[in-house]
Amino acid sequence: MKVTTKALVLHTHKYGDTSLIVKLYTEESGLKSYLLRGVLASKKGKTRAAYFQPLTQLEIVATHKNTGSLSSISDVKVDFPYATLHSNFQKNSLVFFLAEVLYAVLREEEENLLLFQYVTIMLQWLDAHNEIANFHIFFMLNLSKFLGFYPDEVDEDAIFFDLVEGQFLNRNVSTELIEDEQLAIFKALLQTDLDELQNIKMSKANRMALLHKMLTFYQLHLEGFRKPKSLQILTEIMM
Repeated sequence: MKVTTKALVLHTHKYGDTSLIVKLYTEESGLKSYLLRGVLASKKGKTRAAYFQPLTQLEIVATHKNTGSLSSISDVKVDFPYATLHSNFQKNSLVFFLAEVLYAVLREEEENLLLFQYVTIMLQWLDAHNEIANFHIFFMLNLSKFLGFYPDEVDEDAIFFDLVEGQFLNRNVSTELIEDEQLAIFKALLQTDLDELQNIKMSKANRMALLHKMLTFYQLHLEGFRKPKSLQILTEIMM
């Protein structure tokens, strides 16, 4: 079936000497894998390797095959040209981290328009703004809405957030908790929007701790989720 769809680059893998297998998250069909034959040797073809940098937003013309089969792309163009995302070192580090997260959690070969729009709009915001220190934590927190384990409604009086239960509690029932100063920041993140994100202030130590808490949250609620390999680089750049 031939389709024209917007798509987001999640992962590329070299296949042979001149080809790539690419994982894209598409607006029309969810997660799809494509074989790009000879793309690494071609400099004049419509499909070029340069289009497939992490989290690039594309529009593709593709032939989609059955689940489990590699599909093909006959035409591709950049749908939203980034101004800074791949050229700014800090943002590029974020891109690699977020691409790993999305590659790990986006698994369905079915349309999810709201999720697709969330990710692409967030990346466009990141491209356009410079106050981004808390972006990755906010992004992952709100991504959990679409994955089915977003925290319950904020309880202002609770003294713990239990990562295992995904609930605010006043009793300590596990060892995987957010508490004290980090809990206050976590509550603030749940109650803010993207344009007010820069107003939430946190120390480097709290930012690092909350990021690791968020990764633990994902590990507890998504089978097989692992901490991204790019975490160490991101920590050095963002913290």
